[in-house]
Amino acid sequence: MTASVRDDLLAAGLAVFDRVGFEAATVAAIRARARASNGSFFHAFGSKKELAGALFLEVLRHYHAAVLAALDPVPDAEQGIDRLIRAHLDWVVTSRREARYLFEISRSEWGEDVRDAQRAQNARLGDGIERWRAPLVANGELLPMTPAMFVSQLIGPAQIFCRAFLSGRDRADPRVEADTLIACAIRALRPLDRITKQ
Repeated sequence: MTASVRDDLLAAGLAVFDRVGFEAATVAAIRARARASNGSFFHAFGSKKELAGALFLEVLRHYHAAVLAALDPVPDAEQGIDRLIRAHLDWVVTSRREARYLFEISRSEWGEDVRDAQRAQNARLGDGIERWRAPLVANGELLPMTPAMFVSQLIGPAQIFCRAFLSGRDRADPRVEADTLIACAIRALRPLDRITKQ
């Protein structure tokens, strides 16, 4: 089986899950969308659940790559906060189907099979952010806090707007709130005497 057949099945799975949800999706519908035979599907994936897990890891990898790209070249504290929030918002809007899958459709009950791989990917993202953040904490440019607290203060508020956008509860592009989200994150993450007057 070629990589392109697997990629076609993943893309078809994403489209079908996005349209009807995981529960209502069928292997037959995914195969039809990918124009793949039954044998090709089961050669690539043992089940719909296995395809869903592989798709989750693929989408997560794309999201993490977009976030980490914001830290190259290495920014100062405020630039980094700005770039990371904008990278999150941009990815959600420009990769809406993938973002819906990652944040709205994926389910923990079928994610157990990929939990170790997910932890490894999350650790790589965390390491990338920490390589930028740790020196800034050490020199007093960012407040000391756990990595989990840092990410929650950085991305958490933006994610509220993104979830409303992805679910259709709010049609407004969440990027319109970027400046305010960034200003709030800077106040939450930087010592008061280090904040640049805007």
